[in-house]
Amino acid sequence: MIYGITLIILSILAVPSLILSKRPDAQELLNKIAPYQGWIGLVFCFWGVWGIIQAILNISLLGDFPIWWITWMAGSVVEAILGFILGYGMINQLLLSKNEEAKKKGKALLAKLAPIQGKMGVLGIIVGIWMIVASFLFL
Repeated sequence: MIYGITLIILSILAVPSLILSKRPDAQELLNKIAPYQGWIGLVFCFWGVWGIIQAILNISLLGDFPIWWITWMAGSVVEAILGFILGYGMINQLLLSKNEEAKKKGKALLAKLAPIQGKMGVLGIIVGIWMIVASFLFL
């Protein structure tokens, strides 16, 4: 359930225009969070990658709990992608700055992912809600 809640929060940060169209007063809160966006993205990127690794290591659950395993993998992938997009500045500064080839690959990956940020944000909200519902249904 916590995983679903955090995915929803990350997705909301990724699609601020969606939130602002519903609640114009949310701009003040988003402005307070903006300085920490890079760190938040970095943490969620690693958490998403860790979730993907854990899902692969526990692939045996696919046979017993296929819906939950697919939900887990989908949530982890969305979290890693959104975390990378939001945290690219910090990832570039902390991890990629020492290697020019890694910098180029990071920029290329960001260029491919940035156009789908809004769609991934909406998908993240949907998957996050499903994770919360599924935690009550399947566990």
